[in-house]
Amino acid sequence: MYRSDVRQARRLLRGHIRKTPVFHTEILGPRGLVPVTLKMEHLQHGGTFKVRGCLNALLQAQRGTSSVVVASSGNAGIAAALASAVRGLTCTVVVPESASHTKVAAMWSHGAEVLWHGTTYAEAHRYATQLATERGAMQLHAYDQPAIVTGAGVVGLEIEEQVRGRPPVLVAVGGGGLVAGVSVALGLRGRVIGVEPQGAPTLHAALSAGHPVDVHVASVASDALGANRIGDIAMEVAQRYDVRSLLVTDDAIVMAREYLWREFRIVVEPAGATAVAAIQSGAYQPQPGERPVVVLCGANTDLATL
Repeated sequence: MYRSDVRQARRLLRGHIRKTPVFHTEILGPRGLVPVTLKMEHLQHGGTFKVRGCLNALLQAQRGTSSVVVASSGNAGIAAALASAVRGLTCTVVVPESASHTKVAAMWSHGAEVLWHGTTYAEAHRYATQLATERGAMQLHAYDQPAIVTGAGVVGLEIEEQVRGRPPVLVAVGGGGLVAGVSVALGLRGRVIGVEPQGAPTLHAALSAGHPVDVHVASVASDALGANRIGDIAMEVAQRYDVRSLLVTDDAIVMAREYLWREFRIVVEPAGATAVAAIQSGAYQPQPGERPVVVLCGANTDLATL
């Protein structure tokens, strides 16, 4: 998987997705104001970057494909439902019992069938695989599928066009589809840093072990960053491009989310604020003169929780 694959995804997706804007501003860190560029990907169709990958996969689907099955704890299901509706396909989303009601309602709004199975994403995924085989449906993976990753990587190509130089790009990590896609898009000259909740350190644990490992997931951001194991694609890409992983606490994520609302009236879900939390908490400290890019990756949340 290479930059050329991401460029091909951009060609396929042209006219189907939004080129989300960037916002140059400052965020309060432990040592004062930090210049940053926010990539406003929460403004994407469906409120999440994931529609890029789902549409990319469906635009490449074999002729005769009529139905789609995906397992998701939230955003991938919304994206698959939306992409399927755009392509005129039926969509079934298998969600764990802990799935957010707000996100399930969004899946329904795009016409998806929603089935509950198991208590974790892994259990839902196993059932989705079985269901796809029984129905002869196309199965999408939330993060560990080439077309999903290259579609997400178009975010990286947009950042490259919108921001001067090659600043570091901070990306929240769950299963790793976005961090892998952006890393492939920017290549060896890019600097991509994964940011993870301490309660869901899939990439951090894998980099320490040298291979993907299962982790226990318990985080305020687990409805979007709920994978218990980094994807194989993300692991290979992280090692190829020397992607770092930083951990932030749930308290830092909550504070970052509240800060974005209070200071900028930006509404994101906890996962969408996770990369911001690295700046605010000091987990990431930019070099002098550096203006990091921070990806706000999702906004599918219940407003009452702000």
